[in-house]
Amino acid sequence: MSVYKVVEIFESINGEGTKAGQLATFVRFKGCNLNCDYCDTKWANEADAPYREMTETEIFNRIKSAGIRNVTITGGEPLIQPDIKNLLELIAGDKSLYCEIETNGSVNLELFADIPDRPSFTMDYKLGASGMEKAMCLENFKLLTKKDTVKFVSGSRKDLEKALEIIKRYNLTKKCSVYISPVFGKIEPCEIVNFMKEKKLNGVNLQIQMHKVIWNPEERGV
Repeated sequence: MSVYKVVEIFESINGEGTKAGQLATFVRFKGCNLNCDYCDTKWANEADAPYREMTETEIFNRIKSAGIRNVTITGGEPLIQPDIKNLLELIAGDKSLYCEIETNGSVNLELFADIPDRPSFTMDYKLGASGMEKAMCLENFKLLTKKDTVKFVSGSRKDLEKALEIIKRYNLTKKCSVYISPVFGKIEPCEIVNFMKEKKLNGVNLQIQMHKVIWNPEERGV
């Protein structure tokens, strides 16, 4: 039985992605292998961040007890948790659940692609505003399917131009869902909309982080 470092489990709505606005149970794990400039969960990545140890069975039972179909596995970077594949297989085996993994784009997804009825990946491509673009695992793009999402968090016109380059290079709108979100407080959403109109970005979605509109952007557990 594997043991995982869980910093919080809570129910809320998905603030972004294809299930935005729908209820979900969030499982947030401790730690990340990146250090993005705009990260809004840095507290969960600190060495002294409080956590509790939970087995995959304990996590699964907690998820089931909520009575909510959508499950969001997040962090930090959840895929660096030792033996996380065991938990993902357990969740994937329950056909009443829909599981989404929020991953930062640096972890090779091939390690998890063979899970039967695997969870969906919501994968970031870290643009310049993050300071982490060099860490991206470009091999992941060949593994994505219609059940997956690529998210570009943009803080400038330069970021938007790079997002467009990646979208075209890997033909992403034909492979998966594609979202562009603003770095909170760094770029106005209308600038992204104007860029989308200028570049005729069919099949690309503007995404506002809904949870930061409903609650204080610094609030946890929402």
